[in-house]
Amino acid sequence: MRKAVLFLPFLFLFAVLYPQHEKKIVILHTNDLHSRLAGYAPEKNYTPLSVNDDKTIGGFARISAIIKNERDINPDNILVIDGGDFLMGTLFHSLEAGTGFQLNLMKKMGYDAACLGNHEFDFGPEKLAEIIKVSGKNGDIPSLLLSNALFNSKDVKDDALERLYSDNLLNKKMIIERDGLKIGLFAILGKVADHDAPYASPVKFARQKASARNLVKELKAERCDLIICLSHSGLEKNKNGEWDGEDVALARSVPGIDIIISGHSHTKLDQPLNINGVKIVQSGEYGQFVGRLELIFIDGALKSNNYRLIPVDDQINGDPDVHQSIENQKEKVNSEILEPLGFDYSDPVAETDFLLECNEQGDLFSSNLGPMVADAIHSYVNKYSTGGTDVAIVAAGVIRDRIVPGIQTAPDIFRVMSLGSGNDNVPGYALSRLYVTGKGLKNILEILQIAYKSTPSNYCFYSGIRVEYDPGKVFLNKIRKIEIIRDDGSPENIDFSGKNKTLYSITANSYMLEFIGIIKKMSFGLINVVPKDASGNHVKNMKMAVIDMDEDLPGIQEGKEWLALMEFVSSMKDKNGNGVPDIDNKYSSAVSAFFRVEK
Repeated sequence: MRKAVLFLPFLFLFAVLYPQHEKKIVILHTNDLHSRLAGYAPEKNYTPLSVNDDKTIGGFARISAIIKNERDINPDNILVIDGGDFLMGTLFHSLEAGTGFQLNLMKKMGYDAACLGNHEFDFGPEKLAEIIKVSGKNGDIPSLLLSNALFNSKDVKDDALERLYSDNLLNKKMIIERDGLKIGLFAILGKVADHDAPYASPVKFARQKASARNLVKELKAERCDLIICLSHSGLEKNKNGEWDGEDVALARSVPGIDIIISGHSHTKLDQPLNINGVKIVQSGEYGQFVGRLELIFIDGALKSNNYRLIPVDDQINGDPDVHQSIENQKEKVNSEILEPLGFDYSDPVAETDFLLECNEQGDLFSSNLGPMVADAIHSYVNKYSTGGTDVAIVAAGVIRDRIVPGIQTAPDIFRVMSLGSGNDNVPGYALSRLYVTGKGLKNILEILQIAYKSTPSNYCFYSGIRVEYDPGKVFLNKIRKIEIIRDDGSPENIDFSGKNKTLYSITANSYMLEFIGIIKKMSFGLINVVPKDASGNHVKNMKMAVIDMDEDLPGIQEGKEWLALMEFVSSMKDKNGNGVPDIDNKYSSAVSAFFRVEK
């Protein structure tokens, strides 16, 4: 006992002479913001400068307030990061090539770095380069990262984006110092996200794991204390209920990564996953939450961490400067996009007292929103286009938001079908129309009935058609009967034998119709659908299939899914006499075009 008592002063002296140095890093992170600058939904209810008076969520004014509050507490050791897909999803993104507004705003809010996701490429690499250049010219922007992009030396379409690396507007890696610690960051776009970026061409993306190993090696050589991978790849649960996916595989396969800021899969992780000592975090989607990861280092070694998701809701009193900036941008959206179409940002379009949704991670069979969108496209094309359409198709993957009970305005409707662009100044994919034989129609429907099983975003909704199928039959032989439903409600039975040469029209967005080109691959070469025009000529270029919605005007007047939906809901009856159309109650539950029969 006496020896122990005598030893205590030596311990005290050692602690005084050789104190442990504790340092703290706070990482705030978001992912898949999709230009949700304003809170939702309905957006008309959004009041970011007051609390406890609305049920909306998200909004950059609120996110900015969270960041500023954290920076006031931890001024020297905070790092703010976004995991990609910060663009594309609201009317605001449509002006980015001209204004560069959002990246400037994100820097003003306090973002240090962001990685490029697949939706940043939705306008193509040339337009993406233009957005970044304009943003950098107009003011400061977060450091943009993409580490595994491969450029085509024989194609000039990606030259402008490639030059951004030499201009330091785009980087493969970066090092940030916080509280004396060197933090290395790099960014990866994963295999699934690559597949979901068809307009990135000619840019390709190197293999995720090999790229990550090389970047970790480089950052280790620069003696980084902490290495963070911004991975726009994602994760999911497997059939056993265990977390799996590209980011889990990355953590297992690439030693040296400390943290993965994940994105793409829109996954809400309440606590970090710990895979081989690598922490994986992801904060959901659309700015609903800001992730907060606090790391404690003692003598340079990570000793502990604390994590939570901060809800971005009406409990947050938003940043007034950021809110005003967004309000100013809203006026530009109104004058440049909506007013020329005869709309106003704040005017009611329709209202509903029930929820309409299409949840890719949920029960797609029970979706009531998907069938309504398909009906809207079918109605729109048959009303305004010469020749109309027999069938309208919409995929779950392009339905980007719910319609929440309340008054709906133009931005609420646009968010539902917000992706893509055409060859005009109106945002959104152009509606296109192809013609196929009865046999070709059956083959397409057979493939679409199985395509979603590996990728839920491929699940399709239909209008203008009634199909009977037998799930017990063998592959490619499940459909028993197809009927086209004419405008008067009468069914027309389709002969899908090879003898029937009649052509039937299919309308979908231009991106969706490109799916026909991969049907041969998905059917293992058993099916090859030949898309045609109304005269029976083989259509090889999908641009030639874009529908002209007003042939009396010069050029092609493109139709858009969101405009079809605006037209459809605004034409419904006003049931309560308040001057606002009510969404038809028939869409309060799922409306299916497929009917199961067993013979």
